[in-house]
Order: sequence, then C-alpha cells, then structure tokens
Amino acid sequence: MPKSDESVDLPACLTERLLRWYDRAKRDLPWRGAPDAYHVWVSEIMLQQTRVETVRDYYVRFLAAFPTVFDLASAPDEKLMKLWQGLGYYSRARNMAKTARIVAERYGGVFPGDRASLRALPGIGDYTAGAIASIAYSLPEPAVDGNVVRVLSRIAGHGADEPAYRAVLTDALRRIYPPPERCSDFTQSLMELGATVCLPNGAPLCGVCPMRSECSAAVHGNADSLPERKEKPVRKIVPMTVVLAENEQGALFLRRRSENGLLAGLWEFPNVDAVLSGNEVRKWLEDAGLKVLSVREAPLKKHVFTHLEWHMRPWRAVVEGTTGENAGWVLADRTEMKSAFPLPKAFGKLL
Repeated sequence: MPKSDESVDLPACLTERLLRWYDRAKRDLPWRGAPDAYHVWVSEIMLQQTRVETVRDYYVRFLAAFPTVFDLASAPDEKLMKLWQGLGYYSRARNMAKTARIVAERYGGVFPGDRASLRALPGIGDYTAGAIASIAYSLPEPAVDGNVVRVLSRIAGHGADEPAYRAVLTDALRRIYPPPERCSDFTQSLMELGATVCLPNGAPLCGVCPMRSECSAAVHGNADSLPERKEKPVRKIVPMTVVLAENEQGALFLRRRSENGLLAGLWEFPNVDAVLSGNEVRKWLEDAGLKVLSVREAPLKKHVFTHLEWHMRPWRAVVEGTTGENAGWVLADRTEMKSAFPLPKAFGKLL
C-alpha cells in the first residue's frame, strides 16, 4: 500500500463526473447561489465541527444581525457570543471578530482573493482559505478537509487523514481543476459527495456514487478502513459541582469564565472541579455573601467536549440576596439569560 505522503493520481474522469452529479444532486443550502466571500467565510467557519442541519438557522440569523463584514467588525462581543450560543467552539466566533476588523480596516471590507493572504487571517486555515478562494473567487484552489480526504482516499485506495496526505491531495486536485466558471462547483461537489454519499459513519451509498466504477474501496469492499485512522485518545473525565442558586423571584446567579482556556469569557453557573457535599455547597454560598434558604441535589448531567467530559453534579439552592458580592457573581432573570448572557450549551442544559 502506498504511503500517505506519496503522490496520488486521481481518475481523469473525476472532474466531469462530479460536476454532472453535483448539478442534479446538490442540496439547496442558504449559503449557495451567487457566493460572496463574506458569506462563504461565515458558512465555512460555522460548519467546522458542526452539522449542516444545525448551521442553517444560525447562518440566517447571523447574517440578519451582521449583513456585512463592517457590521461584524463593530459588533459588541456580548451580542456576537449570544448569537453564537449553542454552536460551541467559541474561539471560532472570537477569531471571526478579529478577522472582520482586519478585513474592514486593512482591506476596505473586501476579503483578499489569494490563498496566502486568506491563510494569514485569524481562524482561517488551509481548508477555509481554499474554500473562499475557489468558491468566492473562482480560483483553482482545493479545499481539503476530512470529507474530501475520505472521498479521495477511498477512490485512490490508500491514505490517512494527516497533514502530509492532505497536502498531496491538494496538489493532485490542482492538476484537474476545471475552468474558472466551474471552480466553485467542483470544490463544493467534493464537499457534497463526502457529506451525502461517501459517509463518515455507516456504510457509504456506493450505489448512487458517480465514481463507484473508479473507486478502489467500492471495488474491494474496504471503505470502512479508509482513510486510515489513528487511535483516538481517551477523553479525560472531569467531575464537577455546579450550583444553580436562585432567589425567590426566580433569578439565577451567574459568573463570567476566565478570558483564557475552554469557553473563555462566557457566562456560567458557579462551579468547581470537585465533588462537594450539601454542607460544602451551603458554606460556599454563604461565603459568597448569600443567605441560604434551601439546598437540594439534582441528577447528574454529562457534557462531552472533544478531549474531555464534564460530569456535572448540580445543586439547586434558594437564596436571599441580590449579589454574590464576595465572589463576583451577578443575578440574571430568565429573560436576561436568553437575551444578554451567552451561556454555553453545557450549562444551558441544566436549566
């Protein structure tokens, strides 16, 4: 079997077949049509680690709030994070704000069209740079992500999802790109095939694949072993105690997370990476300057991140007081929590 960093010769018919298939089979997605670099960028950043079904509504709401890169560049951080709430991987949104400011100030609101300049912007990697350059600017610049690696490694009969192989595939695709008027469609056809036919989980739909006669994995029946995968590291389990401290009017206490690390700068319910007893929770609330009326334990909740799992033990408390002044907590009613405080999904599920 060839090594991942060896050259790949893609079938000569790949371009024509994928374009014909894409013309009749592509999904109707809100970011398709007459692509604009800003729209392509927003959609591609949102689609990182997130399903298309989830992104659809977020994308529409996002563009309604920030119709131009100038609107995003001047957006208050709280508004941006609130709109992003539930998408996860919040560093994506922070990098978008940084990039919007650079594009507005340095490029006059127009994204650069060359791959190298795009690659230099915060949060834009090699894949996203290729996507913007090809979809928005009709350049023969491949966008090779996990979907594309899966499709092409199965066609070629070898390959692993690693940087060296992605670079090899990028070079191989450049050699077969169509004329400029179809660059956008060809890039999206590869994405579409990986998302709807050459599936990551479950059996690929080889019967409807335009490349089935040229696909090594379809011929040899080994699609499930391609691309070759490294063993995933075991997730770290973090036991936590989370306190939902509520006053008699139904408002809850929140605090802001650190500006560094996981979920940086977002709001959360007070918590600690330890398992506390009811008496310890009561003392914690009293130390924060609150009078505790009742404390009771709630069922365990889990939230899974890429490399770790939070095992959250919630405690519900009824308290008197308007501020956890000794701990820097703030009181928010339910309306404010929906409109003003970006609360990550991990904590939102506790409600």
